[in-house]
Amino acid sequence: PTITALTRPFWDAAAEGRLTIQRCEDCGKAIFYPRPICPHCWSRHLLWKDASGRGRLKSFSEVHRPGHPGWLPAAPYVVGLVELAEGPTMLSFILPGTRPLQVGDVLRLAPTPIGGRVLPA
Repeated sequence: PTITALTRPFWDAAAEGRLTIQRCEDCGKAIFYPRPICPHCWSRHLLWKDASGRGRLKSFSEVHRPGHPGWLPAAPYVVGLVELAEGPTMLSFILPGTRPLQVGDVLRLAPTPIGGRVLPA
């Protein structure tokens, strides 16, 4: 990923093992992916807040042929849509578990070094 001024707080927190997302000061909604304005009320008053790191799996797919060469060493791997406890849905790398994944599974953050960065997997 390319780190920009807008996304730096997210990546800095990930490097420290935390998941941080934006929250709108005006409407109170949690927001992910990082944006300059709230997509719910158009406010520019956004704060970065640590998320719980808990979520529920909405969908997932096993990737055998990555679209980027940087992911080749990890293939095959699983990506999934995770609805965070705070509300937003994020696309995430899903680490292998002890049992097969099922939609609805409760997941928790596991900061994982991949390709020179720590990802909130």
